[in-house]
Amino acid sequence: MDLNRSRLRIGTSLLAMLLMLSLATIPATASDYTLGIYGNANEDDTINMQDVTYTELIILEYRDETALSDAKYDYRINMQDVTQIELIILGREKKLTLIDSADRTVTVNKPVERIVVLTYPDAEAIKIVKAEERVVGVSLDIKTRETFFPELSKLPSTGVTSNPDLERIIELNPDIIFTGKLKSMGTNLENKLPDTIAVTCWDMGRLEVMTKNIQMLGYILGNTEDAREFCTFYQEYIDEMIGERVSKIPESDRERVYIEYCDDCIAFATGSSGHEICVAAGGANIAADLPCFSEKPIAEVDQEWLIEENPDVIVKAVRCKSSLCGYGKDDPEAMIQERERIMSRAGWEGLTAVSDNRFYLIDMDLVGSTANFVGATYMAKWLYPDQFEDLDPKAFHQEYLTRFQRLDYDLDGNGVFVCPEVM
Repeated sequence: MDLNRSRLRIGTSLLAMLLMLSLATIPATASDYTLGIYGNANEDDTINMQDVTYTELIILEYRDETALSDAKYDYRINMQDVTQIELIILGREKKLTLIDSADRTVTVNKPVERIVVLTYPDAEAIKIVKAEERVVGVSLDIKTRETFFPELSKLPSTGVTSNPDLERIIELNPDIIFTGKLKSMGTNLENKLPDTIAVTCWDMGRLEVMTKNIQMLGYILGNTEDAREFCTFYQEYIDEMIGERVSKIPESDRERVYIEYCDDCIAFATGSSGHEICVAAGGANIAADLPCFSEKPIAEVDQEWLIEENPDVIVKAVRCKSSLCGYGKDDPEAMIQERERIMSRAGWEGLTAVSDNRFYLIDMDLVGSTANFVGATYMAKWLYPDQFEDLDPKAFHQEYLTRFQRLDYDLDGNGVFVCPEVM
């Protein structure tokens, strides 16, 4: 008996040593974000065998528990968590617990076969991971975007995003609902729908969480390969082509930018999609630190303050619902007139950005949606045309539409997204 106990102790010690040697090769993080899925024990940007090793070390008390190490989400760390991680790696897990964009912990039953989507950026992201055929219902906002969502726009309506038709949703019997980032959206739906329906909130409009969100969708919807392919494409432009170049521009030499929200005299502040594409393109957002007046990171702007700040560049976001821009609009004349209207604001004639003809309009769908990285390429071209002489935002936009949205749409002659056109 004593001999057997000794062998067991020796075997356990050897296992621990091997696991620790294996762990020594594991980087703490492989990216600048943590994949918010339970089972990501080492808290990097993916779930793999390194998480299995890490969890085994936790069980052996060689590592402290991490926030995401409880893969089964049952408040215990044991070999069942190891098994769950292995199932996630194989794509065979029965449940997946995650933290969504509203910091809500949600458990999703797998596989996900029926989806309801309440916001168009979420629908765009679902197409990236090739799960649109599983969508059974969409909001009115998606149904009106027939050009961009030729198939999804034909699906049953679940009403407006802010007040969806709950009876219709229950009839559609989805496994999961994708809605906006506000916690209230998720909680209000969750409290009124059957427990069998997972309600998830997503912030698909911000560059800082783009790759994290797409990777998480890949795990939820069972297509991590296409999720990674998109993230590689995204990083080649945002991190490498744009990021590496603007990182060499001294802070003192960066263009000072006023980037305005869709509503007049409202600016994008820190934490907003507009601020993030401005910073990604190497701009200094003059409204970054203005006090926000709502739950959104936007701020009211005093015109005297703006005139005194006198930005080098002005960019104004425009809603496609206004019939000025978007995939369903081919004539740029209305956009041109809107630009002239805004430029005629009192006192603007003396602004450097106006006198130097560095005032631009951009479709809000390229700022506050899943395609915000496209907006960043336009911004980089506007701010630093010499450094980005070889960057063609339209070609980048076209590649995204063709490869990842699988959309039969030619940007040459179709669509109005910016004004003036980028040459």
